Amino acid sequence: MAGPQTQQDDCEQPLISVVIPAYNYAHTLPRAVRSVLPQLQASAAELLVIDDGSTDDTRAVLESLLAEAGKTMRVIYKENGGPASVRNLGIAQTRGRYLLFLDADDELVPDALQQLVAHIGRYPDARMIIGEHCSVSADGRQRRHPVHPLPETAYARVRAYLLDKTIALSNGACAMHRDVFAAGNYPEALRSSEDIPVFAQALARYPCSVLNRPLALIHKHDTSLRHSLIHARTAQLRLVDEVFTETRMPASMQVFKRPFAAQRCLSLFRTFQSAGALNEARYFYREALRYDWKVIFNWSYTRKLLRSIWRV
Repeated sequence: MAGPQTQQDDCEQPLISVVIPAYNYAHTLPRAVRSVLPQLQASAAELLVIDDGSTDDTRAVLESLLAEAGKTMRVIYKENGGPASVRNLGIAQTRGRYLLFLDADDELVPDALQQLVAHIGRYPDARMIIGEHCSVSADGRQRRHPVHPLPETAYARVRAYLLDKTIALSNGACAMHRDVFAAGNYPEALRSSEDIPVFAQALARYPCSVLNRPLALIHKHDTSLRHSLIHARTAQLRLVDEVFTETRMPASMQVFKRPFAAQRCLSLFRTFQSAGALNEARYFYREALRYDWKVIFNWSYTRKLLRSIWRV
């Protein structure tokens, strides 16, 4: 693994570290980086880009961006290890009190870091700050996604996030204090959904706040069904076990494990059913029933099951 390409000023700890994981996004990486660079000096922030073993033109793009940015940006090159390994390296190699992970195909809004600095000043105890974001479709249309007040108790927050899906969290539109990672880093065995255990532990164990301003533009694009299938077969229910490790999730919230497992099984059922892998789909529907028999009343999934049976 090659080390940082520029030296970092050791005189003062940054308030915010922006980390951009990059894997084969050479075509969008300049947009992401240039959305951050103008905000750094006024926001007491630093920028680190980590190339996770890209095989496209990412290295050449980063060399060009380094020449443009100078000492305001650092780059690390590493062998491919997946998104969790990049985020964990970002935690280790930055110094900011708060970390913001921006995907290489997204961008910060122009005043995002200044908004975060002001919010931290008003709510210094917050360990996760949840901001709004705007989704951007392939044709350029934008849709703003507001954030709602958080439930008052940690128990209610975790339920809202994992089960009710009334708390939506997006990388690039939230910042986490380093304290959050004391409960666990990103699970490197997972190649997708690796952020869910970290978001869950933040909601479960630390004070959180909402910032009613957009922080990021999240660009939407089609996800390869084959790509999703590979990750589904590899991870299966590992995500459930990872979320509910004792270090991440307090004992009082372990009650959510079975219903969350049922939801995860339904999600896997949908993935395999969409791919035409009907035997695997039906297996995960049966597993969902085993965790929570009431899923049979979720007619959307039950209809899909019946259609898969009728195809045989």
